[in-house]
Amino acid sequence: MSKKQIKLIVNGKEEIIEVNPYESLLKVLREYLGLTGAKRGCDYGGCGVCTVVVNGKAVYSCMYPAIKAEGKEITTVEGLYKNGKLHPVQKAFIDANTVQCGYSIPGAIMSAYALLLNNPNPSDEDIKEAFSGNLCRCSAGYYWPEAIKLAIKYMKQRES
Repeated sequence: MSKKQIKLIVNGKEEIIEVNPYESLLKVLREYLGLTGAKRGCDYGGCGVCTVVVNGKAVYSCMYPAIKAEGKEITTVEGLYKNGKLHPVQKAFIDANTVQCGYSIPGAIMSAYALLLNNPNPSDEDIKEAFSGNLCRCSAGYYWPEAIKLAIKYMKQRES
């Protein structure tokens, strides 16, 4: 199989890379671009630790073919940190004491970011659904809904 050159827009920066047809977006982000925030977990979309946002939607990058991402805007947890400041979602996850082991947090942050990007006032059910594909083994996941509510508060403060 021959490699194919593709263009991705990752965290606002255009990247042109050569990929094999079967390579996942996760592999490209971690191994080719050095963005290690998205973690490798189950490799079948069952844990959510590899979650990134593609064109405004949370996706499991372990199952997402890199070739399918061509020309699309990809945001990783690293891309939320701008101008020396944490994104309100990142800050909220820290302030809500959800950062324990650190393994599942980047994927959970990206799921929360995607939710708030598309729904700035989610219901409790919306929040539950947003995290339905993210697993947490250290119990910090219990506080994720509170982190979202705190992020909403921070985002409103930022706007005013």
